[in-house]
Amino acid sequence: MRPFDLLIGELESAVAEGTQGKRVEILRRVTDLFLDRPDQFSSQQVGLFGDVMTILIKKVETNVLAELGGKLAPVEQAPYSVVRNLARHDEIAVAGPVLTRSILLTEQDLIEIAQTKSQAHLGAISDRSRVSMAVSDVLVERGNTDVLRRLSRNAGASFSERGFASMANRGAQDEQIATNLGSRVDVPPQILQDLMAKATETVRQRLAVVMSPNSQAAIEKTFATVANQVMIETAVIRDFRKAEALVSAMEQAKQLTEDAIVEFAKAGRYEEMVAGIARLNSAPVDLIDSLMQSPRYEGVLVACKAGGLHWPTLTAILMNRFNQYRPSQYELDTARSDFIKLSTVTAQRMLRFWLVRGSTKLRA
Repeated sequence: MRPFDLLIGELESAVAEGTQGKRVEILRRVTDLFLDRPDQFSSQQVGLFGDVMTILIKKVETNVLAELGGKLAPVEQAPYSVVRNLARHDEIAVAGPVLTRSILLTEQDLIEIAQTKSQAHLGAISDRSRVSMAVSDVLVERGNTDVLRRLSRNAGASFSERGFASMANRGAQDEQIATNLGSRVDVPPQILQDLMAKATETVRQRLAVVMSPNSQAAIEKTFATVANQVMIETAVIRDFRKAEALVSAMEQAKQLTEDAIVEFAKAGRYEEMVAGIARLNSAPVDLIDSLMQSPRYEGVLVACKAGGLHWPTLTAILMNRFNQYRPSQYELDTARSDFIKLSTVTAQRMLRFWLVRGSTKLRA
């Protein structure tokens, strides 16, 4: 009789009599028998091993399951049903090894676990040799600082632009995340640029040390592109008199709506767009013009929130205020987050403050 056939008989006996020690002994013997030559078994035989292990792991202690997970994690031929079961265990000592090392877990397995399990589980997934973009998006969304630190230093992790943007937001206040991002070769220059702009002085100094020459050159190029475009735009002499007259007539006819502002933006009718926003805020055109011409978006955001405009309108304005420059997805995501956080009352208070100060200095 084959060793496995003998174990099956003992398994039935162990389950029937309910002895914990006997179950552990059988599980270890089954595992050792499988690991002796895992590549020699057919898929049907591997499935049988998995069925036996599945019965036993329901009735053994956590430390035994952790031991099993450690043994099966690096084995490509391990029973998928067992690995999948262990990966979903609430105890990280059990789930951790397979979450980090097993290639049997599918992308959907990892996404499901990342969406529902603990930060420790997310951290274990972050340490995998390969992390897909879909999985990293969930990790970035749900992960705490430790998870993002581990994920951002993982050279085998792939990220969407939104994922990079979210990590950069966190990195602005966390030196380790920022350093990890600065050391990567796949981070878009625009995101590194914005991270540099928003980071604390300590983080900026650290980034300057770790960023590659290519990344620094790309950032400098992006800065120069924006600066040149702003210089070109601000050098244009604009006459707002016709636009103000049109907007005044539209207001009297109750046609100065949010849709009208969007149409001005999309059509490149800069003077009408600025005059419309100014009228909605009862503010001078030159103030709104100065906010619009700043390389940063905060002043435009304040004016739109104070004027009762909504995010889609602000998006259209940001996308069309400069002829040759469009904000990155990172900039848009950051602006949207800031826009949601800013209350209308606070925005109106800020705008009044700028009016009192005659703050056309915001152009700088």
